[in-house]
Amino acid sequence: MTAPNLEPRWRAMWTRLGAATPPAGVYESLISAWTEPQRHYHTLEHLQECLALFDEVHTLADHSADVELALWFHDAVYQPGEDSNELKSAYLAERALGAAGLAREEAGTIRRMILATRHHARPETPDEALLLDIDLSILGAAPARFDRYEDDIRKEFYAVPWQQYVTGRRRVLRGFQDRPRIYHTGHFHDLLDAPARMNLSRSLKKLPPFRGPGG
Repeated sequence: MTAPNLEPRWRAMWTRLGAATPPAGVYESLISAWTEPQRHYHTLEHLQECLALFDEVHTLADHSADVELALWFHDAVYQPGEDSNELKSAYLAERALGAAGLAREEAGTIRRMILATRHHARPETPDEALLLDIDLSILGAAPARFDRYEDDIRKEFYAVPWQQYVTGRRRVLRGFQDRPRIYHTGHFHDLLDAPARMNLSRSLKKLPPFRGPGG
């Protein structure tokens, strides 16, 4: 499949960030990363869906160019099951910002935003909240799209034995379902919380319950 031409958008974002020019070679490296063969959900399609949704809600951001840059880089490094993906992705973003001549403070902000996409803690700023909600918008997608997402996640973890995968996946889905609020912003809570809970419930029902030895 031919990669979409996102370079005009990429260049416009760096202009909004205040860079004279985008850092050389970074766009090509990012596109290559997002199309690596181990990816099935965390692909250019995911990036494009995030950017399209961002276009709909960018006025909710305090610093929209920062949110967009974080989206570009949030899964720049993705190896299924690795704990360091977000840290390595944040490092790539920091290097790109430095190469573009932007301030250390800007790099620190982007770093914190990308690390927040581990979804382990509540966001610390409104822009982080918006970024996380865009990243999790797939949970509230139409049922057919959500089901394809679930299939693609399994493909990314094909090397994990089925029962081990089921146990881990149930933990992840239940973790989102048990939140008082899946989404942090009022906009996404009102729009996607109910369909997300329906999707999560359907998916959990499809996963077989854990059975120990002799079960």
